[in-house]
Amino acid sequence: MTAYSPLWRILAFLVGLAGCLAGAAMAADAANPELRISLGAGLGAGQAAGVSSALTILLALTVLSLAPAILMSMTGFVRIVIVLSMLRQALGMQDTPPNTVLISLALFLTFFTMAPVFEEVNLVAVQPVLEQRLAPDVAVRNAIVPMRAFMVRQTREEDLALMVELAKAEQPRTIDDIGMVQLVPAFMLSELRAAFQIGFVIFLPFLLIDLIVSTALMSLGMMMVPPVSIALPLKILLFVLIDGWSLVVRAVLGTFV
Repeated sequence: MTAYSPLWRILAFLVGLAGCLAGAAMAADAANPELRISLGAGLGAGQAAGVSSALTILLALTVLSLAPAILMSMTGFVRIVIVLSMLRQALGMQDTPPNTVLISLALFLTFFTMAPVFEEVNLVAVQPVLEQRLAPDVAVRNAIVPMRAFMVRQTREEDLALMVELAKAEQPRTIDDIGMVQLVPAFMLSELRAAFQIGFVIFLPFLLIDLIVSTALMSLGMMMVPPVSIALPLKILLFVLIDGWSLVVRAVLGTFV
């Protein structure tokens, strides 16, 4: 695996973000020596350093624990995983493919889709902090810019207007005036809408097969035969013949502007 693969980029982004916050905490300690004295009161120099290191590690672990929430709320993961789940329901197989397979596929498709964004975050925020060329707080602001631009491209104006109205905030003059508090839920609403639209289109051909099989069985008087037992092999055969997985992946990834 090369150092420029999407997986390594997202890992570098998360580790770099944790380092940014840890560096900010250390800078705050340096700017407020009285805080460090209060934490180290009654302790030796080695014990005080241990307390500071423990707080840094705790902060880094907190950032890493928020990684799943960031992945679901600020990337295309929601759209991809919902479409794959609706595809499984349309085929009529409840447990095949398993949830672990669908989530893993959705995760790596998300890395593939977000690779340009993660690469920009790595260039403008992670690498400058690791090389000590940029302050941690500035790096965090720089990292938000590419993520914000991606979410703005995928968010409908109606969803943005809804969140601004619910927040009872002033009407923004430009897109830069919209805060992340309004942008993130609006982005997720747009992702849910897009996922259900794609899922509806995927359901139609499989629904047609179910109707044809049910009508044929009723016309033959075979009412005791479950239509699913005949429709399921036909749907699987059709899906394999048209190379369905490639078509679905191409369609989903093509919806990202």
